[in-house]
Amino acid sequence: MKIGKVERYILDYVEREEGMLMIVIDPCDHPSPEAAARVAKESVEGGADLILVGGSIGAQGELLDKTAELIRENVNVPINLFPGNVATITKHADSIYFMTMLNSRDSYWLSTAQAIAAPVIKSYGLEPLPTGYIVVEPGGSVGWVGNANLVPRWRPNIAAALALAGQYMGNRFILTDCGSASPQGPIPIEMVKTVASTIDVPYIVAGGIRKLEEAKNIIKAGANAIQIGTLMERSKDVKGTVSKFKVAIKNVKKQ
Repeated sequence: MKIGKVERYILDYVEREEGMLMIVIDPCDHPSPEAAARVAKESVEGGADLILVGGSIGAQGELLDKTAELIRENVNVPINLFPGNVATITKHADSIYFMTMLNSRDSYWLSTAQAIAAPVIKSYGLEPLPTGYIVVEPGGSVGWVGNANLVPRWRPNIAAALALAGQYMGNRFILTDCGSASPQGPIPIEMVKTVASTIDVPYIVAGGIRKLEEAKNIIKAGANAIQIGTLMERSKDVKGTVSKFKVAIKNVKKQ
């Protein structure tokens, strides 16, 4: 599969060794599609490099379509879908994480969902981004929905082995996630270092990132991008908050 526009856009950041900031918009976590679109717009004004749209439960149908359509009208960066299932697909986006949950106990998340979704993705003209998805403790909603065999936070070697297997199976991105609003914060820095030093494809870290120092340290440890969602949903100054995170990760020297 040839490299598409969104993948090239991400790879350009990787090649410049510049930390990439991705903001997650879950339509279900905002009062209305209009409110969600405002958060996306203010995020991009603050320096967000890419907008992700999706969620684990309920982010589908008319709500998803309307939210993505309004975001498309208000931002000038790529819109990538972060699907919670086969219904979390809309034509009002540029690309989609074509994900395999590498540590799911359920074969549905390993190949069945992908087979069901693939024809729809092709018909919509969405660019698929083959992504190996790894869920770490505590896992949150995505861990529950995906029946994940959660990676213990104190076992970075397991996450690294899963990530390398995902790369060897053809995934062109690796994403580790400990669930939105993780009460334990983001995955441990030692896990980020171990995964980053093991794989050769872009590495994205999601879940529980609330502090500037956390974001900076994750990029410093070797990740290429971070995803933030819950923090922006609760922020009273989305543009200002995003701007601070963008400055924190932009020119971090990796260890």
